[in-house]
Amino acid sequence: MSDKVNALLERIKPSVKNTQMAQVFKYNEEISKIPGVIKLTLGEPDFNTPEHVKEAGVQAIRDNKSHYTATAGDPKVRQAAAQYLKQKYGQDYDPENELVITAGVTGGMYATLTSIVSEGDEVLIPTPIFPLYFPIVKTNQGTIVYMNTAENNFLLSPEQLESTLQAHPRAKAIILNFPSNPTGMTYTKEQLAALADILRKYDIFVISDEIYSDLIFDQKHYSISHLLPDQTIVLNGLSKSHAMTGWRVGIIAGPAPLVEQIEKIHELSVTSITTVAQYAALEAFQNGLNDSEPMRVEYKKRRDYLHDALVKLGIECSKPQGTFYLMAKIPGDLEQDDFKFSMQLAKEAKVAVIPGSSFGPGGEGYVRFSYAASMDDLTNAIARIEKFLKAKRA
Repeated sequence: MSDKVNALLERIKPSVKNTQMAQVFKYNEEISKIPGVIKLTLGEPDFNTPEHVKEAGVQAIRDNKSHYTATAGDPKVRQAAAQYLKQKYGQDYDPENELVITAGVTGGMYATLTSIVSEGDEVLIPTPIFPLYFPIVKTNQGTIVYMNTAENNFLLSPEQLESTLQAHPRAKAIILNFPSNPTGMTYTKEQLAALADILRKYDIFVISDEIYSDLIFDQKHYSISHLLPDQTIVLNGLSKSHAMTGWRVGIIAGPAPLVEQIEKIHELSVTSITTVAQYAALEAFQNGLNDSEPMRVEYKKRRDYLHDALVKLGIECSKPQGTFYLMAKIPGDLEQDDFKFSMQLAKEAKVAVIPGSSFGPGGEGYVRFSYAASMDDLTNAIARIEKFLKAKRA
């Protein structure tokens, strides 16, 4: 019966099967078999959901909150989410028609891209970047225009954006992710203003994934939605800020006519997100405005330690401005294939990282560290890496 499935799936099967995501899953499966390996791979907070949020979820179960809500989310949750975005970031969205509660940012990204991208449409993506975007664009028969930012400290420059748009003036959308997975880099208000000056000249959607907005260390988060409100779709949520990855609570916010179309895809794929999770989210939005602060402080300590320790070992790396990720360049005298190098590191040093090429052009020759790990794990990992480097250079 496999020959009777949607023909589109057969056409995209080779490209999706060989995506960076598939490579990462295969690599992760292999390194997970190594006894005693320290995994600095996971993009997930190593904190627990705040107690008051968990209790709200438990109480929702006791109160039999186990039925469907409105597709866009319970009105109280949407109202609270809108207020949360306004208090945190100064974003002003009408919860009635400009906001949808989604199954995490992943669900929001799928619904957004599926609503926008048609066959042959071009989507601009600065890389390295979270690789999930790639197969969603391809599944919708879109074409990805990669913009390698490695030469500009992993940030998209106005010059690169301008030249890319001149070469692709009919591009349908651009995806921005800041602070960035995998690099930890983010944009200042001034840098975003320079990009916005270019983008507003074009009829292009700006899809802004801001899920790590609460985890910035030395500056305040500023959204490009302030500069391009009529073009921008913002994606955010509680996965990283409140250590709620498994609750699957995301937010889509943007212009009402577009959100109306995105909601259609959201309804077809999930109807509405889990009701209990929505009530936990309600508590987080209303009473957890600063729940991320202890996590942010701890991640900053880990960032400082890991960055400084790697630099002392002679490993080149930019200092992340947010998230819990760091991209490090493989030393020139070692294996430059980042998948082979990562496997060597995992097998010989028992330290697991993610190969940089998993994140698209510009990631080659790099590896991504996640410091969503204990300080004990980080210090032990550095000791093992130091021993590994000495052995390789002996």
